Amino acid sequence: MEGTRLQKVGRLIQKELSEIFQREGAAKFSGKMLTVTQVRVSPDLSVAKVYVSIFPSTDTDKTLEHIRDNSKFLRGELGKRVRHQLRVIPELSFFIDDSLDYIEKIDQLLKE
Repeated sequence: MEGTRLQKVGRLIQKELSEIFQREGAAKFSGKMLTVTQVRVSPDLSVAKVYVSIFPSTDTDKTLEHIRDNSKFLRGELGKRVRHQLRVIPELSFFIDDSLDYIEKIDQLLKE
């Protein structure tokens, strides 16, 4: 169970990363639409697991690798934005959130 402090930090990181992806997304990620669906922060605020939904869902592994390669840049941009709210900027670990694909698959099965 997460505390309210961890939830607030997670929402702050989610909001700021979403804006960074929106601003930098078209240029850096070859026309893919990236959505930060969830951010889970460790209790010591040193690591943030960022779950990203990628649309269209073709070549998601390649896009995720590109995001991971640019994680230092993304952490730096995040640090510039939240430097007055957080003392330490957490390390960012990116994961694919495929819940929308799963929902779509179940919806297709129910329609059959």
